[in-house]
Amino acid sequence: MKEFIKIIVEVVNSIHDVIMDITANMGLSLTDKDLHLWVFGFIGIFSFFVVHFIFKHLAQYSITAISFIYTFTVILVLVFAIEIQQKITGRGQMEFDDAVVSLWGFILFFSIFLVLKGSYLLIKNLIKNRTNG
Repeated sequence: MKEFIKIIVEVVNSIHDVIMDITANMGLSLTDKDLHLWVFGFIGIFSFFVVHFIFKHLAQYSITAISFIYTFTVILVLVFAIEIQQKITGRGQMEFDDAVVSLWGFILFFSIFLVLKGSYLLIKNLIKNRTNG
């Protein structure tokens, strides 16, 4: 996990340096805060349009799919926050495998939920067809 975070940090730092060099060569003198404003502004609005497009189409079929994606995203952030907290405090071990197992735990429980929901809907449909037919 520590190595994974170091790789991500190195990639982000390299991108940061490239953007700072490009803006400097263009004659712009951006501060770090200016860079954050522009980069996250662009990333955020681009992400919003992609997510909005996907969710708009998913909403036609299932709100459950949207709820899953949102919850998975929150769980992903929470899992990595906990792993980083373990590294900072020294309580527990920060391991990538822990993060993966945590996410699999959510997927397992969500799968059980889908089976139960599907069974309920199937039984409900069978009863409805019997009483109407």
